[in-house]
Amino acid sequence: MSADSGRRPGGAAEPAAIHRDALAAQGIDRDVAETVAPEREIGVKVGDSLVQVQNLTVKFGGLLALDNVSFDIKRGEILGLIGPNGAGKTTCFNAMTGVYKPSSGKVLLEGQSIGGVKQHKITRMGLARTFQNIRLFAEMTALENVVVGLDARHKTSVGRALLRLPTHIREEKSAIDRGMALLDFVGIADHWDVLSRHLPYGHQRRLEIARALATDPKVLCLDEPAAGFNPAEKEELMTLIRTIRDDGYTVLLIEHDMKLVMGVTDRIVVLEFGKKIADGAPRAIREDPRVISAYLGEPEDDVA
Repeated sequence: MSADSGRRPGGAAEPAAIHRDALAAQGIDRDVAETVAPEREIGVKVGDSLVQVQNLTVKFGGLLALDNVSFDIKRGEILGLIGPNGAGKTTCFNAMTGVYKPSSGKVLLEGQSIGGVKQHKITRMGLARTFQNIRLFAEMTALENVVVGLDARHKTSVGRALLRLPTHIREEKSAIDRGMALLDFVGIADHWDVLSRHLPYGHQRRLEIARALATDPKVLCLDEPAAGFNPAEKEELMTLIRTIRDDGYTVLLIEHDMKLVMGVTDRIVVLEFGKKIADGAPRAIREDPRVISAYLGEPEDDVA
Protein backbone atom coordinates (compact mmCIF):
# COMPACT_ATOMS: atom_id res chain seq x y z
CA MET A 1 0.00 0.00 0.00
CA SER A 2 1.66 3.24 -1.11
CA ALA A 3 1.67 6.30 1.10
CA ASP A 4 2.15 8.60 -1.87
CA SER A 5 -0.41 7.07 -4.22
CA GLY A 6 -3.06 9.76 -3.83
CA ARG A 7 -3.20 13.21 -5.38
CA ARG A 8 -5.63 16.02 -4.80
CA PRO A 9 -8.98 15.32 -6.54
CA GLY A 10 -9.02 16.34 -10.18
CA GLY A 11 -5.35 17.24 -10.09
CA ALA A 12 -6.23 20.57 -8.46
CA ALA A 13 -3.41 23.00 -7.83
CA GLU A 14 -2.14 23.15 -4.29
CA PRO A 15 -3.40 26.05 -2.11
CA ALA A 16 -1.25 29.17 -1.95
CA ALA A 17 -0.83 28.59 1.80
CA ILE A 18 1.38 25.52 1.19
CA HIS A 19 5.07 26.32 1.57
CA ARG A 20 6.62 23.82 -0.84
CA ASP A 21 10.27 24.68 -0.20
CA ALA A 22 9.85 24.39 3.55
CA LEU A 23 8.11 21.03 3.20
CA ALA A 24 10.80 19.73 0.85
CA ALA A 25 13.46 20.79 3.34
CA GLN A 26 11.69 18.71 5.97
CA GLY A 27 11.67 15.64 3.74
CA ILE A 28 7.97 15.71 2.86
CA ASP A 29 7.21 14.30 -0.59
CA ARG A 30 5.21 16.66 -2.82
CA ASP A 31 2.52 14.08 -3.56
CA VAL A 32 2.11 13.37 0.15
CA ALA A 33 1.89 17.09 0.93
CA GLU A 34 -0.77 17.60 -1.74
CA THR A 35 -2.80 14.63 -0.53
CA VAL A 36 -2.67 15.75 3.10
CA ALA A 37 -3.23 19.47 2.50
CA PRO A 38 -6.62 20.85 3.56
CA GLU A 39 -9.25 20.43 0.86
CA ARG A 40 -12.11 22.36 2.41
CA GLU A 41 -12.78 25.96 1.43
CA ILE A 42 -11.93 28.61 4.02
CA GLY A 43 -13.65 31.97 3.70
CA VAL A 44 -10.90 34.15 5.17
CA LYS A 45 -7.50 35.03 3.73
CA VAL A 46 -4.20 33.96 5.25
CA GLY A 47 -3.42 36.41 8.05
CA ASP A 48 -7.06 37.30 8.74
CA SER A 49 -8.98 36.15 11.83
CA LEU A 50 -10.24 32.60 11.43
CA VAL A 51 -11.40 32.12 15.03
CA GLN A 52 -12.58 34.85 17.39
CA VAL A 53 -12.94 34.25 21.11
CA GLN A 54 -15.08 37.08 22.46
CA ASN A 55 -15.46 37.84 26.17
CA LEU A 56 -15.46 34.15 27.05
CA THR A 57 -16.41 33.43 30.66
CA VAL A 58 -16.76 30.02 32.33
CA LYS A 59 -17.99 29.48 35.87
CA PHE A 60 -18.11 26.24 37.86
CA GLY A 61 -20.46 26.96 40.73
CA GLY A 62 -18.82 29.83 42.59
CA LEU A 63 -15.47 29.38 40.83
CA LEU A 64 -14.66 31.78 38.02
CA ALA A 65 -12.39 29.64 35.82
CA LEU A 66 -12.30 31.95 32.79
CA ASP A 67 -12.96 35.67 33.08
CA ASN A 68 -13.95 37.69 30.01
CA VAL A 69 -11.17 36.35 27.76
CA SER A 70 -10.86 37.60 24.18
CA PHE A 71 -8.36 36.75 21.44
CA ASP A 72 -8.30 35.63 17.84
CA ILE A 73 -6.54 32.97 15.79
CA LYS A 74 -5.32 34.10 12.38
CA ARG A 75 -5.41 31.78 9.41
CA GLY A 76 -2.00 30.22 8.78
CA GLU A 77 -0.42 30.91 12.17
CA ILE A 78 0.69 28.78 15.09
CA LEU A 79 -0.83 30.37 18.20
CA GLY A 80 0.34 29.32 21.65
CA LEU A 81 -2.00 29.48 24.66
CA ILE A 82 0.04 29.40 27.86
CA GLY A 83 -0.14 30.14 31.57
CA PRO A 84 0.68 28.60 34.94
CA ASN A 85 -1.34 25.72 36.38
CA GLY A 86 -4.89 26.85 37.08
CA ALA A 87 -4.64 29.78 34.64
CA GLY A 88 -7.64 28.60 32.60
CA LYS A 89 -5.89 27.26 29.48
CA THR A 90 -7.64 23.89 29.40
CA THR A 91 -10.95 25.48 30.40
CA CYS A 92 -10.65 27.88 27.47
CA PHE A 93 -9.68 25.04 25.14
CA ASN A 94 -12.64 22.94 26.29
CA ALA A 95 -15.07 25.83 25.99
CA MET A 96 -13.87 26.47 22.44
CA THR A 97 -14.27 22.83 21.38
CA GLY A 98 -17.66 22.14 22.95
CA VAL A 99 -16.60 20.18 26.03
CA TYR A 100 -17.78 22.98 28.35
CA LYS A 101 -20.66 25.39 27.85
CA PRO A 102 -19.51 28.99 28.42
CA SER A 103 -21.35 31.02 31.05
CA SER A 104 -21.14 34.01 28.71
CA GLY A 105 -19.26 35.20 25.65
CA LYS A 106 -18.91 33.37 22.37
CA VAL A 107 -16.57 31.65 19.94
CA LEU A 108 -16.82 32.40 16.23
CA LEU A 109 -15.39 30.23 13.46
CA GLU A 110 -15.28 32.21 10.22
CA GLY A 111 -17.80 34.56 11.77
CA GLN A 112 -20.25 31.79 12.70
CA SER A 113 -21.00 31.17 16.38
CA ILE A 114 -20.28 27.62 17.55
CA GLY A 115 -21.84 28.13 20.99
CA GLY A 116 -24.11 25.25 22.00
CA VAL A 117 -22.96 23.09 19.09
CA LYS A 118 -22.15 19.46 19.95
CA GLN A 119 -18.50 18.39 19.91
CA HIS A 120 -18.75 16.15 16.84
CA LYS A 121 -20.48 18.92 14.89
CA ILE A 122 -17.78 21.42 15.89
CA THR A 123 -15.26 18.93 14.47
CA ARG A 124 -17.23 18.77 11.23
CA MET A 125 -17.30 22.58 11.11
CA GLY A 126 -13.51 22.61 11.19
CA LEU A 127 -12.23 22.83 14.79
CA ALA A 128 -10.41 19.54 15.53
CA ARG A 129 -8.41 18.68 18.64
CA THR A 130 -6.12 16.21 20.30
CA PHE A 131 -6.20 15.43 24.02
CA GLN A 132 -3.62 15.64 26.80
CA ASN A 133 -4.50 12.04 27.64
CA ILE A 134 -4.24 10.05 24.42
CA ARG A 135 -7.60 8.77 23.17
CA LEU A 136 -6.98 6.21 20.46
CA PHE A 137 -8.93 3.07 19.59
CA ALA A 138 -6.62 0.53 21.20
CA GLU A 139 -7.77 -2.50 19.18
CA MET A 140 -7.58 -0.72 15.83
CA THR A 141 -4.48 -0.41 13.68
CA ALA A 142 -2.84 2.95 13.07
CA LEU A 143 -4.45 3.16 9.62
CA GLU A 144 -7.88 2.23 10.98
CA ASN A 145 -7.63 4.98 13.61
CA VAL A 146 -6.96 7.54 10.88
CA VAL A 147 -9.76 6.23 8.67
CA VAL A 148 -12.16 6.79 11.59
CA GLY A 149 -11.18 10.45 11.47
CA LEU A 150 -11.72 10.53 7.73
CA ASP A 151 -15.28 9.27 8.22
CA ALA A 152 -16.15 12.71 9.61
CA ARG A 153 -15.87 14.09 6.07
CA HIS A 154 -17.56 11.22 4.19
CA LYS A 155 -20.96 11.69 2.59
CA THR A 156 -21.97 8.08 1.88
CA SER A 157 -25.09 6.98 3.74
CA VAL A 158 -25.22 3.83 5.86
CA GLY A 159 -27.42 2.20 3.23
CA ARG A 160 -24.94 2.86 0.43
CA ALA A 161 -22.13 1.53 2.59
CA LEU A 162 -24.02 -1.68 3.38
CA LEU A 163 -24.85 -2.20 -0.29
CA ARG A 164 -21.22 -1.53 -1.30
CA LEU A 165 -22.34 0.91 -3.98
CA PRO A 166 -19.68 2.51 -6.22
CA THR A 167 -19.75 5.83 -4.32
CA HIS A 168 -18.90 4.06 -1.08
CA ILE A 169 -16.18 1.95 -2.70
CA ARG A 170 -14.55 5.11 -4.11
CA GLU A 171 -14.70 6.82 -0.72
CA GLU A 172 -13.24 3.75 0.96
CA LYS A 173 -10.28 3.64 -1.45
CA SER A 174 -9.75 7.37 -1.09
CA ALA A 175 -9.78 7.00 2.71
CA ILE A 176 -7.06 4.34 2.58
CA ASP A 177 -4.88 6.43 0.25
CA ARG A 178 -5.34 9.59 2.31
CA GLY A 179 -4.91 7.67 5.58
CA MET A 180 -1.58 6.28 4.41
CA ALA A 181 -0.49 9.74 3.28
CA LEU A 182 -1.34 11.16 6.70
CA LEU A 183 0.66 8.44 8.45
CA ASP A 184 3.56 9.20 6.13
CA PHE A 185 3.17 12.92 6.81
CA VAL A 186 3.51 12.46 10.59
CA GLY A 187 6.32 9.94 10.17
CA ILE A 188 4.78 6.59 11.12
CA ALA A 189 3.68 5.08 7.79
CA ASP A 190 5.81 1.98 8.42
CA HIS A 191 3.53 1.14 11.36
CA TRP A 192 0.22 1.38 9.48
CA ASP A 193 -0.82 -2.18 10.39
CA VAL A 194 0.21 -2.08 14.07
CA LEU A 195 -2.50 -1.93 16.75
CA SER A 196 -2.38 1.53 18.33
CA ARG A 197 -1.88 0.06 21.82
CA HIS A 198 1.34 -1.57 20.62
CA LEU A 199 2.81 1.64 19.23
CA PRO A 200 5.54 3.47 21.17
CA TYR A 201 4.23 6.43 23.17
CA GLY A 202 5.66 9.02 20.78
CA HIS A 203 4.08 7.27 17.79
CA GLN A 204 0.73 7.27 19.58
CA ARG A 205 1.00 11.05 19.92
CA ARG A 206 1.75 11.36 16.21
CA LEU A 207 -1.14 9.03 15.38
CA GLU A 208 -3.57 11.17 17.34
CA ILE A 209 -2.39 14.21 15.39
CA ALA A 210 -2.85 12.31 12.11
CA ARG A 211 -6.38 11.32 13.10
CA ALA A 212 -7.25 14.93 13.92
CA LEU A 213 -5.81 16.07 10.57
CA ALA A 214 -7.97 13.44 8.87
CA THR A 215 -11.06 15.53 9.68
CA ASP A 216 -9.59 18.24 7.41
CA PRO A 217 -9.74 20.92 10.11
CA LYS A 218 -9.67 24.65 9.58
CA VAL A 219 -7.93 24.87 12.95
CA LEU A 220 -5.97 22.04 14.60
CA CYS A 221 -5.99 22.35 18.40
CA LEU A 222 -3.15 20.50 20.16
CA ASP A 223 -3.50 19.94 23.91
CA GLU A 224 -0.10 19.33 25.56
CA PRO A 225 1.27 17.31 22.61
CA ALA A 226 4.78 17.15 24.14
CA ALA A 227 3.64 15.64 27.46
CA GLY A 228 5.97 12.77 28.35
CA PHE A 229 8.47 13.52 25.56
CA ASN A 230 12.23 13.59 25.98
CA PRO A 231 14.21 16.57 24.53
CA ALA A 232 14.90 14.83 21.20
CA GLU A 233 11.22 13.95 20.76
CA LYS A 234 10.26 17.56 21.55
CA GLU A 235 12.58 18.81 18.81
CA GLU A 236 10.95 16.37 16.38
CA LEU A 237 7.51 17.54 17.48
CA MET A 238 8.46 21.17 16.81
CA THR A 239 9.44 20.17 13.28
CA LEU A 240 6.14 18.32 12.81
CA ILE A 241 4.08 21.30 14.01
CA ARG A 242 5.90 23.61 11.61
CA THR A 243 5.35 21.06 8.83
CA ILE A 244 1.62 21.01 9.58
CA ARG A 245 1.47 24.80 9.32
CA ASP A 246 3.56 24.78 6.13
CA ASP A 247 1.05 22.37 4.57
CA GLY A 248 -1.72 24.96 4.95
CA TYR A 249 -3.16 24.33 8.42
CA THR A 250 -3.74 26.75 11.29
CA VAL A 251 -2.63 25.53 14.74
CA LEU A 252 -3.64 26.34 18.32
CA LEU A 253 -1.13 24.94 20.82
CA ILE A 254 -1.45 24.49 24.58
CA GLU A 255 1.91 23.48 26.00
CA HIS A 256 3.89 23.80 29.25
CA ASP A 257 7.35 23.41 27.74
CA MET A 258 8.41 27.02 27.24
CA LYS A 259 11.37 26.27 24.98
CA LEU A 260 9.01 24.41 22.63
CA VAL A 261 6.38 27.18 22.74
CA MET A 262 8.90 29.97 22.18
CA GLY A 263 10.56 28.02 19.38
CA VAL A 264 7.53 27.05 17.32
CA THR A 265 4.77 29.66 17.71
CA ASP A 266 4.15 32.83 15.73
CA ARG A 267 2.16 34.46 18.52
CA ILE A 268 1.33 33.68 22.16
CA VAL A 269 -1.67 34.42 24.40
CA VAL A 270 -0.98 34.27 28.14
CA LEU A 271 -3.59 33.56 30.81
CA GLU A 272 -3.33 33.98 34.59
CA PHE A 273 -6.11 33.26 37.07
CA GLY A 274 -8.59 33.01 34.20
CA LYS A 275 -7.70 36.41 32.69
CA LYS A 276 -5.68 37.29 29.62
CA ILE A 277 -2.57 39.21 30.64
CA ALA A 278 -0.59 39.30 27.37
CA ASP A 279 -0.89 38.70 23.63
CA GLY A 280 2.04 39.07 21.26
CA ALA A 281 5.07 37.67 19.48
CA PRO A 282 7.23 35.15 21.40
CA ARG A 283 10.11 37.57 22.06
CA ALA A 284 7.75 40.26 23.36
CA ILE A 285 6.00 37.72 25.58
CA ARG A 286 9.32 36.46 26.92
CA GLU A 287 10.30 39.98 27.93
CA ASP A 288 6.90 41.04 29.31
CA PRO A 289 7.28 41.73 33.09
CA ARG A 290 3.74 40.49 33.77
CA VAL A 291 4.45 37.17 32.08
CA ILE A 292 7.83 36.79 33.79
CA SER A 293 6.18 37.42 37.15
CA ALA A 294 3.25 35.09 36.47
CA TYR A 295 4.89 32.19 34.75
CA LEU A 296 8.26 32.28 33.10
CA GLY A 297 10.58 33.33 35.89
CA GLU A 298 13.81 35.04 34.89
CA PRO A 299 14.62 34.88 31.15
CA GLU A 300 16.98 32.07 30.21
CA ASP A 301 19.72 32.41 27.61
CA ASP A 302 18.86 29.10 25.96
CA VAL A 303 15.25 30.05 25.19
CA ALA A 304 15.01 31.56 21.73
